[in-house]
Amino acid sequence: MPDVAATGVAPPPVKVSFEFFPPKTAEMEASLWRAVQRLAPLQPRFVSVTYGADGSTRDRTHNIVRRIVRETGLTCAPHLTCVGASRDEVLEVVRGYRADGIRHLVALRGDPPSGEASYRPHPGGYAYAADLVAGLRQFADLDISVAAYPDVHPEAPSAAFDLDNLKRKFDAGANRAITQFFFDVDRFLRFRDACDRAGIRGPLVPGLLPIAKFSQLLGFAARCGTPVPAWLHQRFEGLDEDPETRQLIAASVAIELVGRLRRHGVDEFHFYTLNRAELTYAICYALGLRPRAAEASA
Repeated sequence: MPDVAATGVAPPPVKVSFEFFPPKTAEMEASLWRAVQRLAPLQPRFVSVTYGADGSTRDRTHNIVRRIVRETGLTCAPHLTCVGASRDEVLEVVRGYRADGIRHLVALRGDPPSGEASYRPHPGGYAYAADLVAGLRQFADLDISVAAYPDVHPEAPSAAFDLDNLKRKFDAGANRAITQFFFDVDRFLRFRDACDRAGIRGPLVPGLLPIAKFSQLLGFAARCGTPVPAWLHQRFEGLDEDPETRQLIAASVAIELVGRLRRHGVDEFHFYTLNRAELTYAICYALGLRPRAAEASA
């Protein structure tokens, strides 16, 4: 796809979504709600809430989703995984969400439970994400997001296998795919082109991880197989004890990334907030998003 700026045509308005995770402590819950309240006026398309690999956060996820819907009116898309649950158990969770008016879900295979080296499908469950999507689509009219991996899923034997798996998820009825976070825009654009050649026509939404702590990012990247380029190491070198400069650099890096994606026609972004609002809010502001109250008084 050509650079949009070169065409002289104004890009479409930006759409965003945000991811949160269930807090474990009262202090973490307070931090989550500060983030929700700060970001809600940006009118995200939806907010997702993560789900423990073995169902360990099922109740906390459901409680957070209920509270977000009740207190903010935002559209929630809780995560739902295949791990450690039968089909009936999975669908029972969905019934509970539907009873609360929730029609959006993020359907994932899920990671192996703690202590297990590899993923094993539940004998009476949905084996993989494509199977889960198909089951959800047959069960009810739902809006379903799935995961995509520009840098290839760490367990996939090849990029072609990973791409075929993504196509199966769309063919099963997924509405969109949200990517794992990345920092190489060219790699994302090549992945987008590969999806197009493979006949994948559904929306591909870049997932973005604002860098609050570089050491934390390196841990995330190692677990999910995301390369961290040398230039990024250089940007954050020597800033471990300088949080103010680190935050400025983090905002600059993310704003550069989304600006380049915008020039290549990307108009929707998903932010992995880590239950913090500062960087995500700054990036969204740079994208032209404004709080509802500011728009009403303009």
